[in-house]
Amino acid sequence: MALLSHYYIVNFISINNQLYYSLSICILIIIGSPIALITIIRLNDKKNNDSITNLKRINKELYESNEKYDIVAKATSDTIWDWDIKTGGFIWNKGIQGIFGYKKEDVGENLQWWFEKIHPEDSLKMSVKLYSFIEQKTEKWQDYYRFMCADGTYKYVFDRGFLVMDDDRNVIRMIGAIQDITKQKEEEQRLKLLETVITQTKDTVIITETSNTEIELPKIVFVNPAFSKMTGYKSKEVIGKNATILMNKFSVRNDIKKLAEVIKKKEEFTFEALNKRKNGEQYWVNLTMIPITNKDNQHSHWISIQRDISDEKEREKEREHLISELTQNNKDLKQFSYITSHNLRAPLSNLTGLLNLVEDIPIENQELKEIISGFSKSTHQLNETINDLVNVIIIKDSPSIQKEGIVIKDVFESVFNQLSFLIGVKKPIIKMDLNKAQIVYLNKSYIESILLNLMSNSLRYCDPNRQLKISIASKKVENETIMTFKDNGIGIDLERNKDKVFGLYQRFHDYPDSKGLGLYLVKSQVESMGGTISIDSKVGVGTTFTIIFKNNKDV
Repeated sequence: MALLSHYYIVNFISINNQLYYSLSICILIIIGSPIALITIIRLNDKKNNDSITNLKRINKELYESNEKYDIVAKATSDTIWDWDIKTGGFIWNKGIQGIFGYKKEDVGENLQWWFEKIHPEDSLKMSVKLYSFIEQKTEKWQDYYRFMCADGTYKYVFDRGFLVMDDDRNVIRMIGAIQDITKQKEEEQRLKLLETVITQTKDTVIITETSNTEIELPKIVFVNPAFSKMTGYKSKEVIGKNATILMNKFSVRNDIKKLAEVIKKKEEFTFEALNKRKNGEQYWVNLTMIPITNKDNQHSHWISIQRDISDEKEREKEREHLISELTQNNKDLKQFSYITSHNLRAPLSNLTGLLNLVEDIPIENQELKEIISGFSKSTHQLNETINDLVNVIIIKDSPSIQKEGIVIKDVFESVFNQLSFLIGVKKPIIKMDLNKAQIVYLNKSYIESILLNLMSNSLRYCDPNRQLKISIASKKVENETIMTFKDNGIGIDLERNKDKVFGLYQRFHDYPDSKGLGLYLVKSQVESMGGTISIDSKVGVGTTFTIIFKNNKDV
């Protein structure tokens, strides 16, 4: 009777620290002799030895393959991946850790993990192209997209792969390599921005090569659209030629040597040049030359940025001509003023002397007496006007004035003495606060003239319906002395006359003795001493003048 027995022989084989299992199922038919069993066991041992040899070979190939992946990745800085299309399994080399910062345990082993790391804006486009590539069984595939790093940021990558097919041309695997191109992409975007600036700017941009000789100007390799608009030349007409095509004969003869010397130094420089357009028209440019170096820090090109300044040059020429005319006119007016004042002074002095003699002669005719009185008054006003004009000329013609320490209180005493008659008539209430700034460094005659004009104006143009009040104060604030002169007179309408208050021959009231020179003279004297004067006035309320001087002997 034959016996059927099942023997399960399990062999555990360890190769290179990897555990493999060999399971042999033997169906033995015991026919009454142990020799058959021994024979079967020997056959099984031989089979196991063959399996071990085969597994060692496979393991060695896998080890060498992985080692090659790592070597290629190090040599190319690429991240290599292997996708088993049938199972969906995904294998990454060490680049996924080194380049993108993932830990080994965080790296997924399936297709889904890969797609989750692709930027949402790129994922759909990339997947459509990828599966279309697989379906069409195209050998090589490549695409650009953004891939997420472990810290949540994205890198621009260039991914390329190829298909592995079996003998029946069924796609079974896909192997690829991801290259980090973030820096290249950023540089590409930067260059696009620069290109946009160059093409859209209204200034001309010219790029030239370096010059091969010391006297030859560099050849043009690029011009932007603004160049054609400015010069009339198309780019193809100037590429390969040097800048002399834009220079007029005068510039070529006088500036080319100088320009060549500057270019030789290989430093940035700016100058103005007179160029000519294609139609022969001349135009001025402000030209900046910037040296460009390559990655080896060798001078390779020049960038020239040119701006058309023809209109500015024309305006500058007009300004110079106008300044020249004004200067000459000013000289002529000064000369005329000197001559006029000199020529008027002699007959005016004679007239004044005659009037003084007439005053000693008794005149009974009242009408004649009034005529002589009016004549005397007009003569006196004319004399004052000439004196004021001479003072203005002297101020404007003096580049500097002598300053000294002045006690303000003493200056006011002199002013009060000169105006004693008017003060006696008007009987004003005068309040003075000069203790906070008793001494100032100014020109004595100028400050006395300023205060005399302001005080006389307050006395002459007081409000007849109320008692005149005058308030005078001075104080020092940091490095400045501030003087205020305030009255409650008839005031000035600043809404109508603000820009004319300190003008020459400006009158704001119908008073017969107003010459329109006083405030102009005051402002001229204040400014000649480095100070400023401002006014605050209201009709029917009064006027306040504020004068500010720097506390500096040299100002």
